[in-house]
Amino acid sequence: MIGHSGAYRPDIDGLRAIAVLSVVLFHFGIPGFSGGFVGVDIFFVISGYLIGGILWREYCDTGTIWLRHFYVRRFRRLLPAFFVMALATTAVAWLLLLPFEFREYGKMLIASTVYLSNVLFYRGAGYFDTASHDKVLLHTWSLSVEEQFYIFLPLFLLVLMRFRRLAVPLLVLLFA
Repeated sequence: MIGHSGAYRPDIDGLRAIAVLSVVLFHFGIPGFSGGFVGVDIFFVISGYLIGGILWREYCDTGTIWLRHFYVRRFRRLLPAFFVMALATTAVAWLLLLPFEFREYGKMLIASTVYLSNVLFYRGAGYFDTASHDKVLLHTWSLSVEEQFYIFLPLFLLVLMRFRRLAVPLLVLLFA
């Protein structure tokens, strides 16, 4: 991973590895990892640090944030893997699910594709409820949160940069 300075950061890769391992061990039900889901929170923090650094470097180098360039880079990085996953799960869902289940799957797929699966799943069963096992795309909630962050952080930073005198009061209000 590349940190704020633009240099490779093996410590961040190590932290990512610990986060991945904790989430995987949690999902396999390994004793001692009942809180392994915290690895997702670690990913969110790492992402905020890295994306914030990318945006800050761009602003310092150019005096602005080129939204189109930023969004194209994010989508090129994430969309191929997402679409492979979506195609594979849709093929399996078509073969295994009953018609009413496949319709529900379709709703999940649409919500995931437009980065709103976290909203859809929030309105349904809780993440740890028994009914959550029937939600094939439940794992996409975190991707939706991540994408929402990618969409709104640059816009928020541009507003802060445009209205610098309001930046500190806005940040205090936001984080108070």
